[in-house]
Amino acid sequence: MRGDVITMNEAHDVIADGAVAVSGSVITAVGPFATLHAAHPSWPEMGGAHDIVTPGYVNAHQHLTGDRLVNSCIPDTIDSQDAIHQWAVPVHSAHTGDDDELSATLAAINAVSNGITCIIEAGTVAHPDRVAKGLGRVGVRGTLGQWGWDVEGLPFAAATDEVIDRARQLIDRYPAGGLVEAWVTLVGHDLMSDELAVGASELARSRGVGFTFHMSPHRGDANTYLHRTGHRPLVHLDQLGVLGRHVLIAHGVHLDDDEVQAVLTSNTAVVSCPWAYLRLAQGFVGANRHDELLRRNGRLALGCDAENAGDAIDILRAATLFVGLARDRAEDPTSFSAHDALAMATIGGARAIGKGELIGSIEVGKQADLVVHGTGGPQFVPRSIDPVRQLVWGSDGRSVRDVWVAGQAVVRDRACVTVDLDGLRDEAQSRRNFFLAQRPS
Repeated sequence: MRGDVITMNEAHDVIADGAVAVSGSVITAVGPFATLHAAHPSWPEMGGAHDIVTPGYVNAHQHLTGDRLVNSCIPDTIDSQDAIHQWAVPVHSAHTGDDDELSATLAAINAVSNGITCIIEAGTVAHPDRVAKGLGRVGVRGTLGQWGWDVEGLPFAAATDEVIDRARQLIDRYPAGGLVEAWVTLVGHDLMSDELAVGASELARSRGVGFTFHMSPHRGDANTYLHRTGHRPLVHLDQLGVLGRHVLIAHGVHLDDDEVQAVLTSNTAVVSCPWAYLRLAQGFVGANRHDELLRRNGRLALGCDAENAGDAIDILRAATLFVGLARDRAEDPTSFSAHDALAMATIGGARAIGKGELIGSIEVGKQADLVVHGTGGPQFVPRSIDPVRQLVWGSDGRSVRDVWVAGQAVVRDRACVTVDLDGLRDEAQSRRNFFLAQRPS
């Protein structure tokens, strides 16, 4: 694979007119194109000298069901509770297994088309096996988990033991190490008892998988935990022994000093979804501590959330926004750079989800999750002396031309080659109309 190779290795090497050699699912050589071509003149070549090659991007928080089939339909002038009860709950309640598979397939096509090769699913209500089938059809790397909560009187609630047992069974079906693997996944917020949080964390630790849940995208979770426990959410969960290296907290926007310290001390990871917080007006600009976590060597990833929150499944877009806001908050142009943004989208995200030894950089022995950006568009004329700077500040996922996951092509010439998107358009539109009709009047 030929192009300017942005390795994202420890030395931050960028190889002008470089090449990446792949055998099966693994990267076998990285270096100047002339050197690799001379050593292997008969090997087939892909890409060209003017392309940009990056590691695959990591999307560490993505809803694959529900919102996808009412993409950008929820009004952006209502509050989050109205969005949940007037839209999300009716839509999820009406989803069939076919809908979950269709939704996950469409989201995965969107993701790989923007260079995302690994997705951490935010949670499926009812049909995780159909979500796995959708991810498998597209060929993207990912995790999945069946949502659970044990607070009585709410839709989809279940007993604590039942929620944990469902997660255990899913891990048995999709064990760690596969292209699609199960994680322990709770909705989080104030919808989990202490018993459920502890049991879920212990299950994830014992099975060597991740544990992810939502917490504190807004101020409400802190108020609820203070009332119930006398402590803020992450302090309380840390005292219970829930936090740790295996944990990925979705959001964690409204944290105080003690919670930030709990995250850092426990080596817990956080995933930031900046577009979602801005669209939902959750106070991210003034309250978030994510840039501080990054400065203090915390494990921070990026996510795109749902299609009625972050909307666009484009990690480059999210990375640019995150770094731009962080620079502005600091009023310091030296605080964060384009290279920091790309690191969050690749190796930083991979480390945050516990896969830094497998993906996230272009190095010999790692999985061949690779993205080729074509540079024929006007945003690349003339070419910058720094391809990272031009990619982050001047472009986004729409410049992605080719994508490989574990050495297999999933996007070629800007089209998904594993699933025919055109063949799904009519069904998607029909299901959208059906779900719009399910909303209470």
